[in-house]
Amino acid sequence: MANNVTKSHLRVRALTEGAILLAAAFVLNILSGMIFASLPQGGSISLGMFPVLLYAHRWGVGQGLLMGLAYGVLDMLYDGGYAWGWQSILLDFLVAYTALGLGGLFKGKDWGIFPGIVVGCLARFLVHHISGITLYRIVVPTVVEGLESLGAFSSPHLYSLVYNGAYMLPTTIIALVIAGALFVPMRKFFAGSDIQK
Repeated sequence: MANNVTKSHLRVRALTEGAILLAAAFVLNILSGMIFASLPQGGSISLGMFPVLLYAHRWGVGQGLLMGLAYGVLDMLYDGGYAWGWQSILLDFLVAYTALGLGGLFKGKDWGIFPGIVVGCLARFLVHHISGITLYRIVVPTVVEGLESLGAFSSPHLYSLVYNGAYMLPTTIIALVIAGALFVPMRKFFAGSDIQK
């Protein structure tokens, strides 16, 4: 009986914590939009990924994938997501943000938040990169707007790498810096020691 109460308690706690961190992610995403400019064809530096990655790290891959999906849907609906059709919606919002949940692979590891951030962000980047190659091939400009100093891009692979890397690399670094700043005071929270079964 006590075991059922514990499992029930953990489910409610995961849902509650997920709602709070999802709201925090959404607010941070709005603030990011005020600080950082969006790229011409979508994509921007976002502070909102950190709460999603933190949730994935605390609760694991399964819960993290759901959180990433919820964040992707919210970002698409309320942030005026930029898409080139249903394929772009599927890849750039639903699959890419869901991939952040892979940050939960290091659940319970003391320093796991750091490799979790790298893995989650890398997974999201790879989905955006694939989308950029396959879906944006038709609209690849000869010069990426805002990055004129890099010269002409004749390869969709290079274009997608530079374009998506231009916001994903800084976003990853910012998430790592936030984790580093909060790690010592929140070490037990990051490791999820308060929710271990």
